[in-house]
Amino acid sequence: MKNKAITVFGEVLFDHFPDGSKVLGGAPFNVAWHLQAFGGNPQFISRIDNDPSGIQIRVAMQSWNMNPDFLQQDFCYPTGQVEVAINQGEPSYSILPDQAYDHIEMAGLNGLNHTGILYHGTLATRSAISRETLMSLKALHQGKIFIDVNLRQPWWNKADVLALIKDTDWLKLNLHELQALHDDVTDVKTSMKELVSRYKLEGIVVTCGEEGALALDNSGEFFSVSPTTPVGLIDTVGAGDAFSAILLLGINLGWPLGQTMERAQIFASAITGRRGATVNDLNFYHPFIASWQLG
Repeated sequence: MKNKAITVFGEVLFDHFPDGSKVLGGAPFNVAWHLQAFGGNPQFISRIDNDPSGIQIRVAMQSWNMNPDFLQQDFCYPTGQVEVAINQGEPSYSILPDQAYDHIEMAGLNGLNHTGILYHGTLATRSAISRETLMSLKALHQGKIFIDVNLRQPWWNKADVLALIKDTDWLKLNLHELQALHDDVTDVKTSMKELVSRYKLEGIVVTCGEEGALALDNSGEFFSVSPTTPVGLIDTVGAGDAFSAILLLGINLGWPLGQTMERAQIFASAITGRRGATVNDLNFYHPFIASWQLG
């Protein structure tokens, strides 16, 4: 696939489920994992310990042919871990403090390609070290910036998140996050218009769970998608990240936004039929690759 670089910055961790299983996760890692399957070859920036979980992450990335050059090694802080609870199909998260991904440094990132799209979330900005590294990367970046809002209590505050949005081109968040960040959400479309105007965004995407998603670009055109194919729901962990991966893919390849939204919804729906956010089976991706002519 011939495209510009997609750089993905942030956490990699293991989601631990009530049944004792654990699945690789972290929103940025999930996005990078899917992009790799679709031939996007992302530059993934994160940090892990040399503990068993960290070793497992390196092995998984190697088996998936992901570029390990920007996966940093920590010797003081553990590889990220999250406890996931599932209530009526919806996940809730208990996120541990002071993990390796909170200590991402600029050292070792000199070989980055600073064109294309720089993707990041909000969780990894909870720490001063990772946040300062991200700010340095943004200063060097020559392409678009895509923020995927993930508000996880108690690891965020409104002022900091809004400050991040000021220098972004694309903003993605869910309906609850829109309500948390925007003072008056009496009408979702009106709020989206106000954010595009206020922050001079190229586009905004609001996901609405089982009702689908809305998008607005800076020309004022709205797009709406909703799930159409029934899926045997297992959990919704990572569905938003799957949606983000296809948004990035579409923006990078120049797909029309309406088409990108439709494809993102289809893929996100498929992910809800699998346990956790990542799928370690390329056969899962083949129908999408063929349908979207990515091969």
